[in-house]
Amino acid sequence: MAWILPNWPAPPEVRALSTQRRGGVSGAPFESLNLGAHVGDGTEAVEENRRRLRTAARLPAEPVWLSQQHGTNVLDLDGARGAPAGADASFTRRPGRVCAILTADCMPVLLASDSGAGVAAAHAGWRGLAAGVIEATVRALALPPQSLLAWLGPGIGPAHFEIGAEVREELLRADPQADGAFERNARGRYLADLAALARRRLERLGIARIYGGDACTYAAPEDYFSYRRDGRTGRQATLIWLEK
Repeated sequence: MAWILPNWPAPPEVRALSTQRRGGVSGAPFESLNLGAHVGDGTEAVEENRRRLRTAARLPAEPVWLSQQHGTNVLDLDGARGAPAGADASFTRRPGRVCAILTADCMPVLLASDSGAGVAAAHAGWRGLAAGVIEATVRALALPPQSLLAWLGPGIGPAHFEIGAEVREELLRADPQADGAFERNARGRYLADLAALARRRLERLGIARIYGGDACTYAAPEDYFSYRRDGRTGRQATLIWLEK
């Protein structure tokens, strides 16, 4: 099983990782560590993959797997009861609860307080960014922005994320100065830099310490699932929690 660890100066009680696609039991086209239960993979395979991750990473609890909607709902894991409703971010201020985001091109964004007071994870594809999922997550975490560190996990890189003019306009609506995150290509469409867009949103909130954002899911088929590249495919997970 393979995963990457955020390269950021978070305090030792903050633990986080982002999985890669090796080390599971799923068959094609989900091979092998697919952690998404909503993509058509067998239920038993997904459950075994999640069990393997929980064991290998020594997680303090089962991650809270969200029903992601490309929206701005943020789940408070400290107050959640029963199965989580549709949400695209979660946060906790208590040890032992694991925030989880599933992706296959969208960008996972992790937040952590430099004092260990709280952590959060957000699902930031273009729809979530346009709607304000990062802003909603920072508001819900309710910690001073200057105390927060952010890490941008694996997502589709700017060389491969082609969008139409209407998507560009929607992303610029809330951040008109983000024009530099787009490059017009020979097809008359645009290549968008998700990481640059996410950084701008974080910086506008007062978060200056931002790390990651350089791993492209599309360009690394041996390491990552990519919906844009493969269509029917699995999902990797990005997790963050406070150690007990």
